[in-house]
Amino acid sequence: MDIADLIIDDRERGIFRVHRSSMTSPELFRRERETIFDRCWIYVGHESEVDNPGDYRCRTVTGRPLLLARGQDGEVRVFLNSCPHRGAMICRRPEGHARVLRCFYHGWTFNTDGALIGVPGEDAYGPGFDRSEMSLREPPRVDSYRGLYFVSFNPQVEDLVTYLAGARDYLDLVLDQAEEGMRVVSGSNRYTIKANWKLLAENSVDSYHLLPTHRTYVDYVTGLGTDDSGDTMAARPPGVGRALGNGHCVGENVARNGRPIAHWHPLFGEEAKAPIERARRRLAGRFGEERARRMADTSRNLLIYPNLLILDFVAITIRYIEPLAPGTMDVTAWHLVPREESGARLATRLDSYLTFFGPGGFATPDDVEALESCQLGFRASGNEWSDVSRGMLNPAPGTTDELQIRGFWRQWHANMQGRRQANVQDADPGKPETPAVPGTTVLAGER
Repeated sequence: MDIADLIIDDRERGIFRVHRSSMTSPELFRRERETIFDRCWIYVGHESEVDNPGDYRCRTVTGRPLLLARGQDGEVRVFLNSCPHRGAMICRRPEGHARVLRCFYHGWTFNTDGALIGVPGEDAYGPGFDRSEMSLREPPRVDSYRGLYFVSFNPQVEDLVTYLAGARDYLDLVLDQAEEGMRVVSGSNRYTIKANWKLLAENSVDSYHLLPTHRTYVDYVTGLGTDDSGDTMAARPPGVGRALGNGHCVGENVARNGRPIAHWHPLFGEEAKAPIERARRRLAGRFGEERARRMADTSRNLLIYPNLLILDFVAITIRYIEPLAPGTMDVTAWHLVPREESGARLATRLDSYLTFFGPGGFATPDDVEALESCQLGFRASGNEWSDVSRGMLNPAPGTTDELQIRGFWRQWHANMQGRRQANVQDADPGKPETPAVPGTTVLAGER
């Protein structure tokens, strides 16, 4: 099938379908590497993971071994985790602290700024040997936004702020919740899903599956459930879905489940009421009542295209998807918390995180089962299309209406055809796109 025919996008009739070969084809998977992962900005880590000079973290980013490190000069850098001499990995432990970085193969030694500072038997090299030419290499582009570090293997990629487009406002809603900045809690959750990476990108911003798939958790936290007919729609939190440009998208809901940053729920205990109320007043004083309301009373599942999720739901989760094959992905999740938070508040937040997003929590095993079931179902013949049409003709789409998922797919389709930009909205492509991020968010049900 021609790449142009992989998606049916009939905006007049409200039909959007994706050909399932996009989830199974090795050829299309290879093309994704070339047209998406080799050309976009890809997340590598948070500055707090290398707080001290000499700290490093090893990461695999789109199949490439990378090294996130803080030099003795205090600067955070990203290096290719490959010795310029013969290619061996410089750091082979997932994380650590070192005054120098030494390759185990031949003993070449680098400082934490990346410079080559030691070569055993250097006098055996000729006059043309230049240490400065053999420093650790960096990806073509490295940049950060408020502590989140990204790399791109495309020297011509637009600057990171431009690339983030409307996603910046939602990142700010998360990062501004802390008085002293955010930090990543030590440790991570890592697991493999036998499904295509795009299924998890969809799933992470999809509220339509919430009650059918995660009913046990919803009943546990809120007491909401289904009626005898199985109709779950009335119990869903009201919200909005948005395509934010460049493939980024978000689902924003009323935070009925409670959030330990600024929204009290009985799950957190009576003792949490006073500090949470103080946090709300602080947010209102800094940002005004409307923005404080968005921070405190709404949750957001944000996709930074193509494979980074910021899930500000029951806690704040950074989820990174590493595609391995058409039907396999690795997932790594970290927990993001305010630096100033400690004690019972931090413990409650971490418990909320593990209860929902942990590998053994209420939600993650459900989602893994659902996605792997989809991947198996794709083997069936005679049913070649997946439907993502819900709410396509709704002028004010909610989080169950799938605009955010269509925005992701429209950018993917454009990139796969060699185009950088796409009209990611549901509007007629001949008309101007609707603004990605209005000045004020009005959630469905609040009009």
